[in-house]
Amino acid sequence: MDPFQDIRPYADSEVAQVLESLTSNPSVLKALIGLQFPGAISKVPFIKFFVKQRLISRVKTIHTIDDYQQVFKGLMEKVVQESISTFSVNGLQHLNQHDSYLYISNHRDISLDAALLALNLHQSGFKTFNIAVGNNLMEETWASDLFRLNKSFIIQRSGGTKKEIYSGLSLASQFIHQSIFQNNDSIWIAQKQGRAKDGIDKTDPALLKMIHLTQRKNQSASNYFNSLKVVPVSISYEYDPNDQLKAKELYSSESNSTYVKGKDEDLKSIANGITGFKGDVNINLSGPLRFEEQDNYQTIADKISDSIISMYKPHATNFAACNLLGLDWQNQDNYSMKDIEHAEKILRDRMKMLESGACSKLLEQYANPVIKKLQ
Repeated sequence: MDPFQDIRPYADSEVAQVLESLTSNPSVLKALIGLQFPGAISKVPFIKFFVKQRLISRVKTIHTIDDYQQVFKGLMEKVVQESISTFSVNGLQHLNQHDSYLYISNHRDISLDAALLALNLHQSGFKTFNIAVGNNLMEETWASDLFRLNKSFIIQRSGGTKKEIYSGLSLASQFIHQSIFQNNDSIWIAQKQGRAKDGIDKTDPALLKMIHLTQRKNQSASNYFNSLKVVPVSISYEYDPNDQLKAKELYSSESNSTYVKGKDEDLKSIANGITGFKGDVNINLSGPLRFEEQDNYQTIADKISDSIISMYKPHATNFAACNLLGLDWQNQDNYSMKDIEHAEKILRDRMKMLESGACSKLLEQYANPVIKKLQ
């Protein structure tokens, strides 16, 4: 029996059955309609029939995970073409095309952070990776199916008893170990649970403990993470399509109000991230880090965080947010004052519909990467 049956990416033999289930699911059609036809047009009666027929037609050409990934690759190329002004990835020269790595990344967008890196790796002749996804996104079975068709595996971070959660984390640790050392497959995982909605990129030592679970009795943390070949990944967006949603959530949470996510809010965030304008997007990778024998989880986490922050590429929006918050920042040579003033105008426009407290949270999202980089 396959111990990873319920969490691993789907295999070729499972594709047909999963796709048949997806094409007959009304929730999938609703999500696709909202993504392809945002606004009033999504209410037009014939749209549902049109999308369903198009989906059924497209599914007939998908028989394997590679076939599905080719479709997803086409979607990502369209995202880059239509919603990103410039896209760059640096650091692949530090890596070997045939090796497997543990990519640990800062986290801004639910689906795009990993997908954009995977697209560039594929285009550059590198293997793609298995993507770690928290079960908080898997409230709907069909959402889980879509992720698992695209080489994602599920980590149980919530729900159930403490014993069940521990068992789920241990299973994910075993899956990561098998992927890298037996299957020679790389892994992508965010540096902490959830997106950094405040713009502060900090690696959670608890994440490292989870990864180490399967080998904690056999190897020290430092030795194990050296063997995993940890590659820090730093992604930055000039504009975050979900900055207003994040600001509202942060302001509500810090105002002693209980923030309750709306139905399908994470899925709406995914759609916003895909379709919204992102401007310049940059990804930087380091070579695999080396850890000292005495390094504990906190030290390893700090070294990963330092690498991500040092590689982070600030945009004019980051410096503009500092200005609007009245924060000092050191001189930089990449942007003119005209660039920064233009970015200030755009940020002001994005704050027009927000409460004053939420406005501050929006600006902090953009300002914090500069502040941390200077520190």
